[in-house]
Amino acid sequence: MTLEKLSWKSIIPCCYKVDGEFVKSKKQIKKQSSFQRTLLDFDDPSTPLSADELSNSFIGSSLVNFTYTDLREVTHHFSSSNFLGEGGFGPVYKGFVDDKYRRGLKAQVVAVKVLDTDGLQGHKEWLTEIIFLGQLRYPHLVKLIGYCWEDENRLLVYEFLPRGSLENQLFGKFSITLSWSTRMKIALGAAKGLAFLHEGDKPVIYRDFKASNILIDSDYTAKLSDFGLAKDGPEGDDTHVSTRIMGTHGYAAPEYIMTGHLTTMSDVYSFGVVLLELLTGKRSLDKSRREGEQNLVEWLRPYLRDPKRVARVMDRRLEDQYPIKGAQTAALVAYKCLSHYPKPRPTMDDVVKILSTLQEENNNADSSISDPMITSMASNSYFSSGSEKNGVKDQDAATPESNRKSRNDKYLNGKNQGYGWRHRINRQRMVASYSDTALYRRH
Repeated sequence: MTLEKLSWKSIIPCCYKVDGEFVKSKKQIKKQSSFQRTLLDFDDPSTPLSADELSNSFIGSSLVNFTYTDLREVTHHFSSSNFLGEGGFGPVYKGFVDDKYRRGLKAQVVAVKVLDTDGLQGHKEWLTEIIFLGQLRYPHLVKLIGYCWEDENRLLVYEFLPRGSLENQLFGKFSITLSWSTRMKIALGAAKGLAFLHEGDKPVIYRDFKASNILIDSDYTAKLSDFGLAKDGPEGDDTHVSTRIMGTHGYAAPEYIMTGHLTTMSDVYSFGVVLLELLTGKRSLDKSRREGEQNLVEWLRPYLRDPKRVARVMDRRLEDQYPIKGAQTAALVAYKCLSHYPKPRPTMDDVVKILSTLQEENNNADSSISDPMITSMASNSYFSSGSEKNGVKDQDAATPESNRKSRNDKYLNGKNQGYGWRHRINRQRMVASYSDTALYRRH
């Protein structure tokens, strides 16, 4: 996969002169460049980056520079018994580190991701993860502990999150049904992660927000992982970033697919897709579903703005154990995020405020919508008339629903809604997934 190029002079000033003098103070370096993550002249042969330069930079100094021998030992020689999963980046193994590898390093279980040089991702994506996660620290972003750059070997070492990915939790063969409160906690945590990226001094566009890239801690805290496709947001008078179209079909925003123009609103759309998956318990794309229902957004988005129809799309495995008002509010948020056009979508900061209100009201099924923004959204003619903001017509509202409604309502009310909604699945040992594509196996 191709990423835009990076200027190492802007990221690692310790290797270059500034105004004719070398920068000497690490504190000064951090102050000058701790947020300079612009992906510019990435592989310019005139300014190549070496492993030593990365290690000596302010980014590398905050991470543990493991040797390949260290990580073989950590994972018991990449034992199959420690295998967690495999995706586009490569295989992932469970391991254990302590202060043997660096003084003061906390003893902890880790996930070690090994770059497959013949896989879908490469050195650039590996470096991009280090650039972003080596600088960004937040409770809802997965923590990068260290890396290995030795000969042709490229590895990344993360904190281990025992419940694996949201994809496994929602759709895994041996998963248990997530409660409504747990789903909303996960949605709120993921929203906070995106809001943190978007609201910084230098906004970051995540670009590949999806269920498999949201990892879940033991207490169901959600954390964003896999920053290989992340991009710096537009600066100055720029309204977007023009880039090659990359990401995952079913989650990518329509305007990004059509034009390659990337904004933070692209992430908002992807969040809407994941929120819809949480509400329905269905995958964003599923070719096993009947024609017209394979794309979840196209199929169910029209239902989300009608409070009377929201119950028909909810995951039957919840067995109606959720607050009606809360479900209607969450559905309205998803509907807004999934607008066909970027301008009517809310910011992630607004989404966080609304979901925070839902969490506070979670134990009161009869609570009213009290958040000012969601109240405004609910009363806005956008939802009653079906018209977009700024005079842009909603394509869903323009589509006759009579034929589709009868067929969809019949299906949604059927006894076979979803898959095995009354089937109680025994608790099984969960595996964590740290790759961005792929099916994961139990061990």
